[in-house]
Amino acid sequence: MALAPRLWRLLPLRRGAAPDAWSLKTRGSHEHRGTRPFRGCEVIGNSRTIKRGLLFSALSYLSFETYQAICQAAVVHAIDKVEEVLEQADYLYESGETEKLYQLLIQYKESEDAELLWRLARASRGIAQLSTTSEEEKKVLVYEALEYAKRALEKNESSFAVHKWYAICISDVGDYEGIEVKIANAYIIKEHFEKAIELNPKDATSIHLMGIWCYTFAEMPWYQRRIAKLLFANPPMDPNFYSKNLLLLGKTYLKLNNKKLAAFWLIKAKDHPAHTEEDKQIQTEAAHLLTGL
Repeated sequence: MALAPRLWRLLPLRRGAAPDAWSLKTRGSHEHRGTRPFRGCEVIGNSRTIKRGLLFSALSYLSFETYQAICQAAVVHAIDKVEEVLEQADYLYESGETEKLYQLLIQYKESEDAELLWRLARASRGIAQLSTTSEEEKKVLVYEALEYAKRALEKNESSFAVHKWYAICISDVGDYEGIEVKIANAYIIKEHFEKAIELNPKDATSIHLMGIWCYTFAEMPWYQRRIAKLLFANPPMDPNFYSKNLLLLGKTYLKLNNKKLAAFWLIKAKDHPAHTEEDKQIQTEAAHLLTGL
């Protein structure tokens, strides 16, 4: 802001002030050459022109500084706004307010923020699963969810949540694409679940979904299970992380008619420490399946 005083010092002399050496020298040189000398009005007129130009320059500079300050404030405000929306979205999700969550996030469907987009994918999928949603609406929502997840992945490949929900959305779309596409997508789904687990090994949901993915393929007809056997060469997770994973692995190998490995994982599930009511139910189911071997 110190530019204005400096500019005023550069302005030409006001009316009635004595001309400086440069003006006298210039006027003398013109007279010596026989040309018309400067008149006072011309000097004053030129001074006014220069003064206006300098004033406009000063104002332009100040306006630019103001513009920059406004832009910076807008960016900060936008970041704060996104954080606020994310907090609201997470609260609504944890509260089970599926419809309110969707209405909140759908306003940002054109956003370039990956955190907003994967949450919108999750919300769209949640609406699709409501009993009040028609089959036609469900299909539209499932494909929309995949589009949001895909855009989120393009914006941020370092987010475990993005990979997780991208894999989930691809799996959902497979229900409308036929069994061949579903099998072809299996490798993609597996890759993104594994990436999600790699980025966040403590996310139980990703690990659990990996187990469900395995079990789903094991339930396919025999010719499809032959493909699944190639995918299940090694357990695709840390099986001891979550007791239900142990049960799912046991059930998976039961479907593959591998009783030895089925018994191995079912015993682990039965003997896994029960910390929750779900753990107790898993122990009971594993014990029941073992009696049939």
